[in-house]
Amino acid sequence: MAQPSLNLSVLLRGGGEMASGIAHRLHQCHLPVLICEIAAPTTVRRTVSFADAAFTGRQVIEGVEAVKIASVGEVHGVWSRGAIPLLVDPDAGLGKTLKLVVLVDAIIAKRDSTTQLTDAPLVIGVGPGFIAGQNVHAVVESNRGYHLGRVIWQGGAEPDTGVPAPVAGHTEARVFRAPRDGRFTAQRRIGDWVVAGEIIGEVAGVAVYSAIAGLVRGMLHDGVQCQAGMKLGDVDPRGEREYVDSISDKARAIGGGVLEAILHAYPSLKIPA
Repeated sequence: MAQPSLNLSVLLRGGGEMASGIAHRLHQCHLPVLICEIAAPTTVRRTVSFADAAFTGRQVIEGVEAVKIASVGEVHGVWSRGAIPLLVDPDAGLGKTLKLVVLVDAIIAKRDSTTQLTDAPLVIGVGPGFIAGQNVHAVVESNRGYHLGRVIWQGGAEPDTGVPAPVAGHTEARVFRAPRDGRFTAQRRIGDWVVAGEIIGEVAGVAVYSAIAGLVRGMLHDGVQCQAGMKLGDVDPRGEREYVDSISDKARAIGGGVLEAILHAYPSLKIPA
């Protein structure tokens, strides 16, 4: 990928569903993106999460490829091939040594973050845990509703509701969670049709059931360690395979908000030589 005329490069903390919507949108706008992730991501919507490259080595979402790399020295080579590099770098410490122009924290931790204003010329936080003017320059709203994707230049995002968004009238029932601490073992795959009461997997020998019928839209990677109550996946009662493999409207809206923040701030950014 040729460097854009804007001379912008982006360090993205997180490669989950929302972060991948951001990465995809920025990449499509010819902005080089480096994703930093943990070694065993706990994202569930893996078909639309570049984080899955941490397990498989590569992930393609709607025609855009992410490639796992072993060191920051490989970043520019992957960019030149038109792909997104993904580095296992939980705190983005190695990524920050590249001194990229923009840092976007999109791990959606829903709590206070370690990200600081001094991490890059422009620092953007997604969702709760960030205060524009204190630990980031801008915050992008992540809650569904009237303000989804809005760029906030003073203050923070709305608190997390803790309630899954309704899909065909189902909220918490469409989500399956860990019944105890332990390692998750999958018995079904993303895209499988399940019925209410069917076993989807198990955690340390305890079965995990689907509460409703539908397509398995998301599921934690097999073998990942989890904690009691943790989200393991979700079922989509609409039964449309396209919804399993497509970036969500929410992720696209957040990606648009991040792009807006970058372009709005660009004229005043002090870009490293």
